[in-house]
Amino acid sequence: MNCRFCNSKLDFLFVDLGTAPPSNSYLTYDDLHGPEKWYPLRVFVCTNCWLVQTEDFVGVNELFLPNYAYFSSYSDTWLYHARLYVEKVIERFRLGKQSLVIEVAANDGYLLQYVKERNIPCLGIEPTHSTAEAARAKGIEIIEEFFGTEVGKKLGSEGIKADLIVANNVLAHVPNINDFVSGFTYVLKPDGVATFEFPHLLRLVEEVQFDTIYHEHFSYLSLTAVKCIFEANGLYIFDVEELPTHGGSLRIYVSKDKGFKKDISSAVQEVLIKEKIAGIEKYEFYASFQPKTEKIKYDLLEFLISAKRQDKKIAAYGAAAKGNTLLNYAGVRRDLLSFVADRNPAKQGKYLPGSHIPIVGEHAIIEKKPDYILILPWNLKREIMEQLSYTQNWGAKFVTAIPHLKVEGLDRVQMSK
Repeated sequence: MNCRFCNSKLDFLFVDLGTAPPSNSYLTYDDLHGPEKWYPLRVFVCTNCWLVQTEDFVGVNELFLPNYAYFSSYSDTWLYHARLYVEKVIERFRLGKQSLVIEVAANDGYLLQYVKERNIPCLGIEPTHSTAEAARAKGIEIIEEFFGTEVGKKLGSEGIKADLIVANNVLAHVPNINDFVSGFTYVLKPDGVATFEFPHLLRLVEEVQFDTIYHEHFSYLSLTAVKCIFEANGLYIFDVEELPTHGGSLRIYVSKDKGFKKDISSAVQEVLIKEKIAGIEKYEFYASFQPKTEKIKYDLLEFLISAKRQDKKIAAYGAAAKGNTLLNYAGVRRDLLSFVADRNPAKQGKYLPGSHIPIVGEHAIIEKKPDYILILPWNLKREIMEQLSYTQNWGAKFVTAIPHLKVEGLDRVQMSK
């Protein structure tokens, strides 16, 4: 396999997580009685451009199906994040009724709903039918396509040019990263701005966030690599922000004018230096990652087995893709984890891929009163603990596995921090 950006040969293995089915391929009851596709889950580092990327075994058409079950609006934390972003960019870039905002990977309209509230024209591009329909129900116009150069050219030729393009947590999801990034140049106005958010590779490595690795994430991104990719495709970074979302993310601001018409923030160089000091461009930075993932796996298994031997009831919360990576890598099945509760009705009544653990509504937690609740989307731990605060009535404990095993109770002091 060659690098999906610079085409250099890939031979530096970053991590091998065994095999797993696609993490968002939730199963119906009937699916349990048929075969299930599993693929190797291995990640390599390109030592030419330092883009970290999965080994290719499965295409986007098998990963992002029409009934895609991830809906952004089921996280209050994420909705708050989106609303604050909209308020910020409207003021910073003086967006108004004469402007056009486009979001690529608009999902269920979680962000564009706030643009629409401000009476600013907006358009979403979203390839999965289930989420596109949810966005349309909010009154948002959606183009149901995978974005890339072809779609960008088509929109540009029709005179559709954006003052602002938003692309949150989609850059990692595209197999042809050059085609995807290049598409923005055709639909962005000459003085327009595009922003991208993506989990930061630096945080992934330093905090052993290996569960964010799954087939739907083709790339794992540093500012060092992203800067090269964008400049090669005619876009230039003029600002960057470090965000707490998804365990630590970057938000970059880009334009087509090489930054000459916009002051380039000192934050860009600061993040690049931080990455260089950490060792983003050195083998040693990546070398100790595999044994750290194995320790997390063993610690989780030891905890679950010990709790079972003590006749404790164990459940999970949040049928997140990252949780599927963790559970399948550790070999956790229904004998160790009886169910996973989730707010999303599109997931309820289905089963986790690989582990076949049933997904139920939150009512099951109230009924079963588990002693331990394993929080799979650890990036939303605070929100989930607050949501499940009633579990303190029977003394339930919350468990997270990453970056290390942690068991904690819920108390007023903790939640007020």
